[in-house]
Amino acid sequence: MLQSLIHRPRRILMTTDAVGGVWRYSLDLARELAAGGDSIVLAGLGPEPSPEQAREARAFATLVWLKSPPDWMTRDEKDLDSLPGELRTLVQTYAIDLIHLNAPAQAAGLDLACPVVAVSHSCVATWLHAVRGQAPADAWSWQRDRNKAGFDRAEAVVAPSRSHAEILQVCYGAIEGLSVVHNGALPGPRPGRREPFVFAAARWWDEGKNAASLDAAAALCDWPIQVAGPLAGPDGQRARFDNCVSFGPMDHGKVRRLMRRTGIFVSSSIYEPFGLAALEAALSATPLVLADIATYREIWDGAAMFFNARDPHALAGCIENLSHDESLRRKLGRRAARQARKFSLGKQVRVMRDVYKRAALTAAGR
Repeated sequence: MLQSLIHRPRRILMTTDAVGGVWRYSLDLARELAAGGDSIVLAGLGPEPSPEQAREARAFATLVWLKSPPDWMTRDEKDLDSLPGELRTLVQTYAIDLIHLNAPAQAAGLDLACPVVAVSHSCVATWLHAVRGQAPADAWSWQRDRNKAGFDRAEAVVAPSRSHAEILQVCYGAIEGLSVVHNGALPGPRPGRREPFVFAAARWWDEGKNAASLDAAAALCDWPIQVAGPLAGPDGQRARFDNCVSFGPMDHGKVRRLMRRTGIFVSSSIYEPFGLAALEAALSATPLVLADIATYREIWDGAAMFFNARDPHALAGCIENLSHDESLRRKLGRRAARQARKFSLGKQVRVMRDVYKRAALTAAGR
């Protein structure tokens, strides 16, 4: 019994990318795992991190960058053929005990003895289902097949919300070993003096972030809407803001400080498997105005104001109502902060350690 209560440090290989929310998820989780005694090797795919990003990661983990692209950044499946070999080399070099893959497709074709945990943060199939109401066309059908192979290969599969777990099974069928582990986030700066502006943060080139609706709503609001995040994507995607004040890419620390100052935080996303930015804003007791999608209802029902994601007038109406009602803003901010405390990094790490343990037991039984 005593041995079962003792945490045995692991050597964990965790994949990441520096483009979207997976970077913040993997760094925050890896930092907490390392603080608990685990050794972490972060293996990145896609565009390399900025010097600031790399410094943050190397403060607590070994950071290496692979030649293979993320699956969602290529149209040719053959570009991924070298990934199993690259991961195998890292497993051997660093004597890895467990592999945590932040994209299930990365598990396809992986022939290793150590347990594999695959976390689905998003994928082309669920993105198309939510954003365009479509299934992957012929040119993208390999994406679905590769993800399905990854689900089948992994000893454990994780979704960051129940709603994402449900849409995964709509798109892929039943997934063995699937569990839900909500994301966590570091505590934010303490709430300060609120200022009369609205703030939003996302990778705006992603159609699922719904930049057009947010920009249309900005033309109808008294308070300015300030947005942080890249407008240009890695595959030529581009968003444009005519009415919002766009800061472009912004250091994560600056984003968190703006969250503590803003009067209202908005997310207009049509597709969010979790929505980490909303959690970070709520941790500073910032009132939330969120698109009425299943994920946000699951996590924030009763602690936010919701609007029809495809209706800029509905969004503007919520912002106008809140901007003229300081008492309601304070009430929603307190509710958001109270709900946010349920999603701590400590809790996330504890549950993920249980997932790792189950994956190891499953691998040992094969």
